[in-house]
Amino acid sequence: MSISLRMPPKLRTGDRVAVLSPAFAAPALFPERHEQALRRVREVLGLEPVEFPTTRQLGASAADRAADLTAAWADPSIRAVFATIGGYDQITVLPHLDPAVFRADPKPFFGFSDNTSLLNWLWCHGLAGFHGGSTMMHVARGAGIQPVHLASLRAALFDGGDLAIEPVAEFSEEELDWAGEGSLTDVPAPVPSPGWTWHRPDRVVTGPTWGGCLEVVHSQLAADRWIRPVDEYAGSVLLLETSEEMPAAGKVFRILRDFGERGLLRQFPAVLVATAKATVFTDPRPVAERQRYRDEQREAVLRAFADYHPEAMIVFGVDFGHTDPQWVLPYGGQVTVDGPARTVTAHF
Repeated sequence: MSISLRMPPKLRTGDRVAVLSPAFAAPALFPERHEQALRRVREVLGLEPVEFPTTRQLGASAADRAADLTAAWADPSIRAVFATIGGYDQITVLPHLDPAVFRADPKPFFGFSDNTSLLNWLWCHGLAGFHGGSTMMHVARGAGIQPVHLASLRAALFDGGDLAIEPVAEFSEEELDWAGEGSLTDVPAPVPSPGWTWHRPDRVVTGPTWGGCLEVVHSQLAADRWIRPVDEYAGSVLLLETSEEMPAAGKVFRILRDFGERGLLRQFPAVLVATAKATVFTDPRPVAERQRYRDEQREAVLRAFADYHPEAMIVFGVDFGHTDPQWVLPYGGQVTVDGPARTVTAHF
């Protein structure tokens, strides 16, 4: 049996929520976009955002960012915590955190990408969170919060219950310059979604989720910190998504091979793999090359599981990663993957 984690309580309209930068302080560079996110937290979600000293502080030390996280969890009036965006060094924040403070008052934490570090740290200390929901990317989105994102965000915050996670008809992996004209009102043109691909859809699996950004999880495995004994992941649903760094298929395979050698891959009866982001404004790629990248990544994942857990059921193309729109998913909470019905349900 997999580990049982404490789910944070739901919020009420008017509750105060922390908006923090535990990784990169993007609000310092793009204050207008940050202010748009704060307005939408108030006007769309009906919550009161609260900033902390490092929310807009570029180059804040790991200790100072950890102090803000600790202060947010220690404040009984703060009922949830949002990450503004990801980054690259959140793992250095974790040694400065005291688990007792977080266990004393569990709160929903929303983030993805580098925020996988904190999500995993919470998981290791028995606390569930939510994968997704960075304010700068999703709440401040130029044309408004994407309906898919908003529905799952509301479910995580307020509504609870079961939510069908469905394929999207269109998606985008392009970016706009946040310092450019139109960044607060426009969005890149969407294109047809590649859809879902099922591998071995022969069972129904319900379990807590674990995983997140592949590169970040790998760094924690390499550091050999905040990783539980492998049998505590048994029965969980593995979430996998790759970042805007766009790791090559060979690297994806080698990372998963490391997971397999540790005995991790065989713990997961079901795996959800996000639509891989295959272009970035600093390295734009032709459309045909993007699809080839996603195909090669899928083959790398299948190759790793063929070696280490051939019975696993895998769903490719679920929209919870670095593309738009983004479903918010439980992290440590329950998800049902129904192979025969070809459905995924998040239990909020």
